[in-house]
Amino acid sequence: MRTHEHGTPQGRPLHADKVRLPIKLSYGFGQFAEGAKNAAFGTFVLLYYNQVLGLSGTLAGLAIFIALCFDAVTDPVVGSVSDNFRSRWGRRHPFLYVAAIPMAFAFYFLFAPPEGLSTMALFAWMTVFTVLVRGTMTIYYVPHLALGAELSDHYIERTSIVAYRWVFSIVGNLAAVVSAFAIFLVDIDEQPGDLVAANYPPFALALAVGMAISIFVTAAGTHSQIPNLPATRFVERPGLDAILVGVFKDTWEALRNASFRWLAGAALSSQVMVGLQAALQLYMANFFWELDDQAKMLILMATPVGFFAGIAITRRIHERFDKRRTMLVGATLYYAFAVGPIVLRLLEWFPANDSALLTPMLVAFGVLSGAGGLAVVSSNSMMADVADEHELETGRRQEGIFFGALSFASKGAAGLGTLIGGLALDVIQFPIGAAPGGVDAATVFNLGAVYGPMLGVFVVFTVYCLMHYRLTEGRHAEIMAALAARALAARPAESATGVQSS
Repeated sequence: MRTHEHGTPQGRPLHADKVRLPIKLSYGFGQFAEGAKNAAFGTFVLLYYNQVLGLSGTLAGLAIFIALCFDAVTDPVVGSVSDNFRSRWGRRHPFLYVAAIPMAFAFYFLFAPPEGLSTMALFAWMTVFTVLVRGTMTIYYVPHLALGAELSDHYIERTSIVAYRWVFSIVGNLAAVVSAFAIFLVDIDEQPGDLVAANYPPFALALAVGMAISIFVTAAGTHSQIPNLPATRFVERPGLDAILVGVFKDTWEALRNASFRWLAGAALSSQVMVGLQAALQLYMANFFWELDDQAKMLILMATPVGFFAGIAITRRIHERFDKRRTMLVGATLYYAFAVGPIVLRLLEWFPANDSALLTPMLVAFGVLSGAGGLAVVSSNSMMADVADEHELETGRRQEGIFFGALSFASKGAAGLGTLIGGLALDVIQFPIGAAPGGVDAATVFNLGAVYGPMLGVFVVFTVYCLMHYRLTEGRHAEIMAALAARALAARPAESATGVQSS
């Protein structure tokens, strides 16, 4: 039987049902980098450039939007290129190894611009390094996502693999938040530590080193699996023109898949909601709730802790309910508990800022909101199922292009949420360089209105998309049976071809 360079024949992984724990842990640990980056990007970048460095919310949001446009190109390109890449290290691992160091440098310099830059120079610095961070992370993240789908083709085992990845995403998120407020973003002369410019470069350096280590660990820890992974069907390396044509062809084929369209739409909408929330979290903590550093750390930790609880039960839920229903419930819970305190405060039904109940209530709502994050685990597992459906329809194994699209939905939509947040700050005329307690009540009310009810638009669209997703567990079982039958039928033909050629 013909095989490909360092990999199984195009299609089936060899270890379909169970993946060993060390492999799951190694694979999952790589998500530390994405989790830490997302926490720092989503929570601190807009606040840092707007309130600390003085860049307008519109320009800061525009820098994020430019990076979003860059992602729109690079994510599917990296996905398609890695799908068709040939090397002695397979088609995914070379990208993992090459991305770590450039990503770490770009991340550090994003939070360490030179002093004295003009407004446009600061905007250019933010734009360039935002693009570089996102671009280098794409080189790693898209193949990493695709690798997870290739480790197993079992409906439930895939959920377990995704769960391990998201556990370490939470660890990365918590590491960023806890290190920020416990170590780096300390108050100076009674000024909140997250509003002090000098605090950010050491914070960024520590996270950059941690992210690079996590990427190297996941690459080395899963290196032994390379012989078991599907390899590209290309016999010769395609040229640049063939790669670009292939990207457009692969993207078009993906968009023709109805399951992919509805799932990508749901992921895009939900991540805009998450991005908007993350971008304005510290604005809400500083100016709406007027919290101290300890309280800010607790509420920023609450959602990841709840997310961990949601992940812990996702596999059990998938054994009883299909993934679509799980994602529907998770997205709705996330929204309801994320905006609940704001809506209740706007209605004057929530504890006052000087109440001893305020922080415990915010933490409780944050944990419950985070538990809705099981929707994210479901969406990742569902995308792997879509790749199986695509293989049945086209005969091509292309996790890279699908997870490239999922990566774009995640990063791009979160960036769009940040853009919306930056524009909203200028629309409500939120003052730059403001001190907690020094913003007028009407502006603070408008901040709450942007952060709270506005998120509802995106959750409604998420639910609408998921209602049209039809790839159930029963349908997936039919797909896997058909793929197995096709592979079995192909073996005699390949064996006969091998005999004749000898």
